[in-house]
Amino acid sequence: MQKSKYLVANERDALWGLTISTVGYDEVEAGEPYPTRGHADGYYFQMDGGRVLHEYQMLYLVEGEGFFRSSHVKEMKIKPGDLFILFPGEWHSYGPLAHHPWKSYWIGFKGRNMDDRVQGGFLSPEHPVHHTGFSMSIINLYEEALQAAMEEAAYSQQLLAGIVNHLIGMMYSQERNIILNRNQFHVDLINQGRQRIREALESDLTIQQVAGELGVSYSNFRKLFKEFTGISPALYQQDLRLQRAKELLSTTGLSIKEIAYRLNFDSPDYFSSKFRNKTGMKPSQFRQSTQKRAE
Repeated sequence: MQKSKYLVANERDALWGLTISTVGYDEVEAGEPYPTRGHADGYYFQMDGGRVLHEYQMLYLVEGEGFFRSSHVKEMKIKPGDLFILFPGEWHSYGPLAHHPWKSYWIGFKGRNMDDRVQGGFLSPEHPVHHTGFSMSIINLYEEALQAAMEEAAYSQQLLAGIVNHLIGMMYSQERNIILNRNQFHVDLINQGRQRIREALESDLTIQQVAGELGVSYSNFRKLFKEFTGISPALYQQDLRLQRAKELLSTTGLSIKEIAYRLNFDSPDYFSSKFRNKTGMKPSQFRQSTQKRAE
């Protein structure tokens, strides 16, 4: 059984940053031929020969076991809960293993939003398969995309682009949390560290002291913290202090100098420099803008 829809996007849709070309669902019983018929020109392929697409596709395997291979990946086994990405210009092939069923969703798209993520190293042809686990949330997003594609209401491209971005974010987050949560001690350690940093924004607590309180070396704590959050603990502390500074600028009459020292910045000039880098405004400009909004 197959449900699919091929879509057309106009030049204005492309300005949105992401356009969707196809959405579908495949269900094949063990031993039945795959791929199923009914694909548009340029999409159908033979598993032995593979194909090259001129767009991205994200496929989510719901049931069965299969294989995936590409120009960058010799061959790997895929299982339910795996989500794999096809990259434009990249030869690939995939399908069910012998005597296995196959139930999967797919969505095809292209645009600078995805190109930027690849350029930034978040996604790559070297790591096309993502182990997200079985997720009704992911299935529901694919079903929502399939329904939107079938209805093809006005501005459905923008709706579908939002669903794709949600899928990518969920895939990226879930896979990394699965990996990180394998060591509960590390998860607890980082959560305790974040809480300690949050509750001591207006003290002179250092990251080295936080690590010492938690019984780990500074270098190990920094490495784990960055792996878990994506930023160093020092930058995390600084960003929280800058958020607190915005609150103090908006709700108190404290001078900029008082706020700088209250939040343990080295000097008012250093505080102003970091605040401007983060917000695009000097602290005085930020205070003026919040006062104008309140009037």
